[in-house]
Amino acid sequence: MAALVDSASLGKCELSLTVNGELKTVSVYPMERLLDVLRYQLGLTGSKEGCGEGECGSCSVLMDGELVNSCLIPILQAKDADIVTIEGLAANATLHPLQEAFLQCGGAQCGICTPGMILAALHLLKKKPDPTIEDIREGLSGNLCRCTGYIQIFEAVVEAARRRAVA
Repeated sequence: MAALVDSASLGKCELSLTVNGELKTVSVYPMERLLDVLRYQLGLTGSKEGCGEGECGSCSVLMDGELVNSCLIPILQAKDADIVTIEGLAANATLHPLQEAFLQCGGAQCGICTPGMILAALHLLKKKPDPTIEDIREGLSGNLCRCTGYIQIFEAVVEAARRRAVA
C-alpha cells in the first residue's frame, strides 16, 4: 500500500533566519515572499503590502544591513539572513529615536508607509549621520507616502539626526 502524502507540505522546506535578533526556523515554500512569512508565520505585521511590486516601499525591511522590499524577496534568498523589521527597533518598550521623531514631527499619518520610511531613514542615517535634505530625499526615494506631503517625514529624519549628534 502506498504511503499517504500530505499535499500541503509538498515542496516545503525548513530554513532559518534571524529576525530582530532572534533565530527563527520556518517551514516555507522556497518562493514564498519574505513579506508573507514575516506577516503570516511570524506575526510581524509592521511591514505592509502597498503595491506588491517593489514600487512603494511599505514593505521595506533591513536584510543583512541593506534596505530591501520584502515583497520582492523569495524567502529562500533570506536563508541565514539577519532581518530587521520595524518591530525590532524599539527596545524594552522604549521607542527608537527615529520612531519618536516621526511621532513628534507628524511624520506618521495613516501608517501604511511609516514602517518602511523609518527603516529607510535608519539605513540612510547609518551611512550618512548628518544628511542634507537632498540626501534625505534620495535615501527615502524608494518609499511613497500618500498622506504627509513628505515635509514632516523629512523633518523627522533631520530631528533624529540632530538627536543622534547630541547623544
